[in-house]
Amino acid sequence: MRKKILLALLPILILNFVCLVAAQQPTKVPRIGYVSGFGDPNNPGPQVEAFRQGLRDLGYVEGKNILVEYRYIEGKRDQILEHVAELVQLKVDVLVSGTLPAILAAKQATKTIPIVMVTNMDPVATGLVDSFARPGGNITGLTRLTRDLNGKRLELLKEVSRECCASGSFGRQRA
Repeated sequence: MRKKILLALLPILILNFVCLVAAQQPTKVPRIGYVSGFGDPNNPGPQVEAFRQGLRDLGYVEGKNILVEYRYIEGKRDQILEHVAELVQLKVDVLVSGTLPAILAAKQATKTIPIVMVTNMDPVATGLVDSFARPGGNITGLTRLTRDLNGKRLELLKEVSRECCASGSFGRQRA
């Protein structure tokens, strides 16, 4: 009788053990490669500090649930390709940069690792992306095209003012 009970409980014990072992497997910690155009490891500069603060705001703690590999150009543009190649070789999960030469180097170095850019240059004119509508490739990010968008802003302002004047609501306050 005991033997039958033991044989019936054995598969349940084995399944519980397997589930416990599987639950204890460590998760992969994401690794970011960051190429900075300014600063150095001792004085990283405001862009890196803002990046770190953004990670903290999102709940990431460097060294615990995220790893960041920083590379600083430090005015030596000839080292950009070397820094980017090193980060690609480390198999980072994403590359981040705000400097155009580093973004271009990353685009040449990899077609699979996502590249996040922050630039005030026109990404279409600089060859980073094919178009705004269909950027293609592995590059995403932010750009500040303030001068290039002034015409569109003026067009939108005229349209809004036309609509407001036509409806008679321009300058009228709601009750």
